[in-house]
Amino acid sequence: MNEVRTLSVVLSAIVMLLCMSSIPAIASGSIHSEYVEYRAGDTVLEGYLAYDNTLEGARPAVMIVHEWWGLGMHPKRSAERLAKLGYVAFAIDMYGVGKLTDSVAQAAEWSGALKNDPALAIKRFEAAMVALMANAVVDSTRIAAIGYCFGGTICLEMARAGVELAGIVSFHGGLDSVLPEEKRNINAKILVCTGADDPYAPPDQVIAFEDEMRRAGADWQVISYGGAVHSFTNRDADKHGIPGVAYNEKADRRSWEAMMTFFHELFNK
Repeated sequence: MNEVRTLSVVLSAIVMLLCMSSIPAIASGSIHSEYVEYRAGDTVLEGYLAYDNTLEGARPAVMIVHEWWGLGMHPKRSAERLAKLGYVAFAIDMYGVGKLTDSVAQAAEWSGALKNDPALAIKRFEAAMVALMANAVVDSTRIAAIGYCFGGTICLEMARAGVELAGIVSFHGGLDSVLPEEKRNINAKILVCTGADDPYAPPDQVIAFEDEMRRAGADWQVISYGGAVHSFTNRDADKHGIPGVAYNEKADRRSWEAMMTFFHELFNK
C-alpha cells in the first residue's frame, strides 16, 4: 500500500513540475523565497517556499501547516527560520488562495471543514507535498511536517493516516482525532509540544493521546510547558483577546529547541 502511495506521489510530482507556476522570488540575503501555486482537485492553493540558495545538493524539507486563521506571517517566519538552518521549508496552504481571516467564526468554519473531513485534509496536504517534491533542492526521502494549533492537529492526522513523513511536530495542536482507529497507520516519529495550561488540549486529552500512541506502538514524545496556554509560539496570539490564548516566550523558545533536537535525530543534521 505504501509503495503504491509513494509511486503515485512521485509520478504526481513529475506532472506538477511541468505545470506548477510561481510568483517571482523575494530575495533576503542567501535565503530564496517565493510563493508557489498548486492545486488539489479544483481548489487553487498557494504556499510559501524558502531555502538557502548558497547550499548545494538536495536537503531535508519541512512542511509547515498554519493556524486556523490561514497562511499568515507566523508560519512564513518559521519557514525563513528553518531555511536559515539549512532546510527547505514550505509553509503550505490548507484553505485556498487568499483565505486568511481575523474572524473566529470564519476560522472555525474553514478549519472545521477540514478537521471533520480527513480525506479532504489528506488530499490538500499531499498536493502540497507533491509541489514541494517537484523542487530539485528537496530530498524527497527526508520530509517532515510541523504545525501550529489547527496545523498541529492536521500534522497528527497525517501521521495517523500513514502519509509518508519522517516525523511531525505539533505545536499547541488539538490531540484528538476523527479518523477511525482501525484506519490509523502511524509510521512517522511524533513530537508534541503542548501548553500544560492549554484549555483546548486539557490533561484528559493529553492522557488519551498518550494511550493512543502506546496502542499504536508509535515513536512519540510529549513535552508540556508549565504556565503556557494555547498559541504559545505566536507573538501575535494575544491580539485576538481569546481566553486561554497567549504568547509565552519561554515555551516558544524551548519548543523550538526541542524541535531542532528532534530534527537532528531524524535527519542526522
